[in-house]
Amino acid sequence: MNHLSWLEAVVVGTMQGVSELFPVSSLGHSVLLPAVVGGSWARDLDVSAPESPYLAFIVGTHVATALALVLFYRRDWVRLIAGFFTSLRRRGIATPDERLIWQLIVGTIPVGFVGLVFEHWLRTHLGRPVPAACFLMVNGLILLGIEWYAARSPATETIPAVEAGDPDEDSVTADARLSQMSFGRALAIGSVQILALGPGISRSGVATAAGMRAGLRREDAVRFSFLLATPVILAAGVLKLPDLFGPLGDGIRPQVLVGSLLAGIGAYISVRWLTRWVHTNTLRPFGWYCLAAGAACLVLFTVR
Repeated sequence: MNHLSWLEAVVVGTMQGVSELFPVSSLGHSVLLPAVVGGSWARDLDVSAPESPYLAFIVGTHVATALALVLFYRRDWVRLIAGFFTSLRRRGIATPDERLIWQLIVGTIPVGFVGLVFEHWLRTHLGRPVPAACFLMVNGLILLGIEWYAARSPATETIPAVEAGDPDEDSVTADARLSQMSFGRALAIGSVQILALGPGISRSGVATAAGMRAGLRREDAVRFSFLLATPVILAAGVLKLPDLFGPLGDGIRPQVLVGSLLAGIGAYISVRWLTRWVHTNTLRPFGWYCLAAGAACLVLFTVR
């Protein structure tokens, strides 16, 4: 019978929910935390093992994280999905919502294809502590680098921002700005999510960095990265649900349920907090954290 303790489920579930949306890589933390703790944690929570029950746990937390994103952006997704069907009916793209939903579709295709083909190989070959620590440091350099670039090349605002007030009005205005991107830029921003298949590279972090490099304001880049991530995370979780309901889930489903609930709560709080934080703050603290945590893990693995 598979084993996953209640403490492991609570700690990792909470960590998964928070780190999935913060630009610090949930997969990297899912690899590094068990290795740092060692003992039964390293045995129970080995993501690189081909038939690890830990995979069933991660499936549940991914689905919960995606549902938290859907809940947070529920009004926006209703509006965007309506735009999708309207554009199909008219066989054309006329409104910002119609344009943005197709940009999201185009941006999701590359990572979806690569994930389906190479996810298993990448996880089993790179889902180990030392590569994860190295990738986490690279992630930190990406975040610090994009902030260095942004300080010298401020984004041009083509549509004036509204004052803080009605959140629906803010989101509509933000989406109008995002829809002005070319489809080529949307594809490029979405494609960098492929890097996040390596543990330690944050999906939201690299997509936000790519968006800022393409000229988006930081808060718009974060928003676009979360909208891009929602279908990717949800699809990845749903496609792996047979693992949870199959033999890999035997004996640990109650722990998966608790861990997933905590992951969903953590993800909702994280996205709510981060979308406000980036209006007046930079991503530098996350970059320095990734550099410090990755370096500390490498030192620990070397001397242990």
